[in-house]
Amino acid sequence: MIGRDGGPADRATETDSPELNRSMSDTGNNPAVEIEGVSFAYGKEPVLENVSLTLPDHLLLGIIGPNGAGKTTLIKLIAGLLQPDRGTIRVLGKPPGSAGGLVGYVPQRTAFDLSFPATVLEVVRMGRLSRERIGRRFDDSDDTASLAALKQAGMSGLERRRLGELSAGQRQRVLLARALSAAPRLLILDEPLSGVDIGLEEGFYDLLRELRRTMAIILISHDVGVVAQAVDRIACLNRRLYYHDDKAEALKSLDRVYGCPVDIIAHGVPHRVFGEHDHA
Repeated sequence: MIGRDGGPADRATETDSPELNRSMSDTGNNPAVEIEGVSFAYGKEPVLENVSLTLPDHLLLGIIGPNGAGKTTLIKLIAGLLQPDRGTIRVLGKPPGSAGGLVGYVPQRTAFDLSFPATVLEVVRMGRLSRERIGRRFDDSDDTASLAALKQAGMSGLERRRLGELSAGQRQRVLLARALSAAPRLLILDEPLSGVDIGLEEGFYDLLRELRRTMAIILISHDVGVVAQAVDRIACLNRRLYYHDDKAEALKSLDRVYGCPVDIIAHGVPHRVFGEHDHA
């Protein structure tokens, strides 16, 4: 389990939007996520077993594991879309699903009709919607928050562009801005760079490290080598969760997580190297 101290928190930086400068008083000193002894199954098929995790604020956590390891199920439990069979979950000190706009989510893939004439700003403003605002028109405060989120995501000046005119990497940043527009305290990213040019990865991870000054971030990925360099902590998930404060120690759990031989070459840059029996 990640300790509650989690190391010193970075000082929050100010943005152009007062709403994006939401203070810690909104959530007190609660950890971003507290998971205690959680198990979940789809019918008789166990997916998660006795998972415990405490994620402090201002921490970038990478969760890695093979396909079918339960990563997406864990996200749904944190978001309140599923209920655990056993155990408890608290998100920002509240039950899952009760944190409202304090939780932002960037999906692995979103199917866009690139011929639809939606602008970048219109897509980002969608992140301002909530159950409480159904039927309510957007106003100036929504535009202010959306433009500030675009600036955070490195997309300033493109708000009038059509979504279909953007590259895949730029579209992912638009999705990130959409999540940021509601000023989340917890940001969850599910394979955010899947299908994106590898040359864009470094800048994206630099952006995440900057964002964690104002929020906690959970990054779901299967790319062990890249994620190991980008995050503060690593958790390895395959039904059970393996975690160590030291990233190199956490990566030693990969043979159990992937169920096949894994060698870690740790010359400052961890890598995943499968043997001939690789079946991930």
